[in-house]
Amino acid sequence: MLPLPSSPITSVSQDDLLAVFADFLAIDVSAGDAATDTLITYRRQLQQFLLWCNSLAIHPAQITAEQIKRYRRWLIDSRQLKPSTVALKLSVVRRFYQAALERGLISLNPASGIKPPKPKRDTTANINYLEKEEVESLLAVIPDDNSLKSVRDKALIAIMALEGPRTVELHRANIKDLIKQGSNYGIRVEGKRSIRIVPLTTDLANLLLHYLTVRTEKGEKLKPDTPLFIAVGNRAKGKRISRRGIRLIVDGYLIETELKYMPGRVISTHSLRHTAGTLALRSGAELRQVQDLLGHADPRTTAIYAHVADRWENNPALNVEIDL
Repeated sequence: MLPLPSSPITSVSQDDLLAVFADFLAIDVSAGDAATDTLITYRRQLQQFLLWCNSLAIHPAQITAEQIKRYRRWLIDSRQLKPSTVALKLSVVRRFYQAALERGLISLNPASGIKPPKPKRDTTANINYLEKEEVESLLAVIPDDNSLKSVRDKALIAIMALEGPRTVELHRANIKDLIKQGSNYGIRVEGKRSIRIVPLTTDLANLLLHYLTVRTEKGEKLKPDTPLFIAVGNRAKGKRISRRGIRLIVDGYLIETELKYMPGRVISTHSLRHTAGTLALRSGAELRQVQDLLGHADPRTTAIYAHVADRWENNPALNVEIDL
């Protein structure tokens, strides 16, 4: 249970507020089908807000809009958080009070209308991706020794770099999520708001099937609910690979190929998703096709990749003929 300030007397008890928020998490977030990670995030963000209230002896049921603005200022000045992070925290606070309002515990939502600061940077600043040659270098460094680790790592990284599934989507995937349609293969993944099928090229399908063959050759029985990608270390051998485990695998090869840290950019596991979107658009894929591949709800999100890809190739300054 989240800690609540214990001070000023109010007609709304601490338990009332917590019960309402718990009910909200169960039936309202993501239409009652929120992922465990999402629920943990909501609880963690609310807990930080309540601890801030406690530090100032503010009862959350009596807080004012002005005090929530001071919370926003504290997040910016004292915590030095990015606008996107502040937006997330304020969103949780706003929904916390909206739940209390709808249950009749308070008469108005004090967080309503309080906006986060606007980002003061290029919208493409966080879009770091690998060039085609860099993807080839990344894959080439994976040992070709037919070990379980090597065939797993190559299938995992190749699918992420060329098809762009999220880390959590591959973490959740099971054997039953490997779909065959005619001669084509795909992976059914559960994203933020929907379930979609990520189509695999023939080469990617062969890598994945080879990885599964190596697992069966080592005596593993692949059942429908068996994880598609497993850990191979001594501690978690055979268990579902964690998201952290995927990040460690990718970072290890990025560091080995000296692609992790480069001038002006840091490549992460999520950068492989950006890589898939950017390279697909650059190779001539339509925006709608890439949006569907990546599972973006808003085409404007996908369009950012097009802008990134065009920045150098279609630089207007290239048309200005001046000898330097």
